[in-house]
Amino acid sequence: METPISKTRLIVIGGSAGSLQVIMEMIKNLDDNLGFPIVLVVHRKAQSTSILPTLLQQFTTMQVLEVEDKTEIENGKIYIVPADYHMLFEDINKVSLEGSEKMNYSRPSIDVTFKSAAETFGDSVIGILLSGANADGVEGLGYIKRNKGKVWIQDPETAEVDYMPRQATQQIDYDLLIEPKNLAECINKLNINQ
Repeated sequence: METPISKTRLIVIGGSAGSLQVIMEMIKNLDDNLGFPIVLVVHRKAQSTSILPTLLQQFTTMQVLEVEDKTEIENGKIYIVPADYHMLFEDINKVSLEGSEKMNYSRPSIDVTFKSAAETFGDSVIGILLSGANADGVEGLGYIKRNKGKVWIQDPETAEVDYMPRQATQQIDYDLLIEPKNLAECINKLNINQ
């Protein structure tokens, strides 16, 4: 017997090397009326200029925004954590940025945002970990799982750099092992259950 699906109030996606192609493909195929926001935590160089929102905006009619301190997050929008900041959820509507020390050699750290999302959204968050070369995000996925959220991991066999998703599959009791070509479809299906 299936347990009832809790309403999804947030999707948070972490990725590093090799994840951008997956994200672009996903965004092209997302429904533009999602009933939840999507937050992207992607490892980038600290000095990188903010061309990522402009790049991703080309593939969707959904609004793509780079997070600023105290940004209020809204359903149906895609938010990107800026380079060189960690992002935390103050509550279910507002986020904050901070420049504390790097975690897993990374700022933004996927772990930091995943943990904060788990604490704030509990069983209504889905954490998705994509291609990458270090283990950032694995501990955060465990935190999401312990707080009754859902955990999706890119199938390491499909990842350009498989270290990050492989570590996650070995350490976390995941809900879904996902291929990039199916990611948007799986997210869109959540919208039907809202």
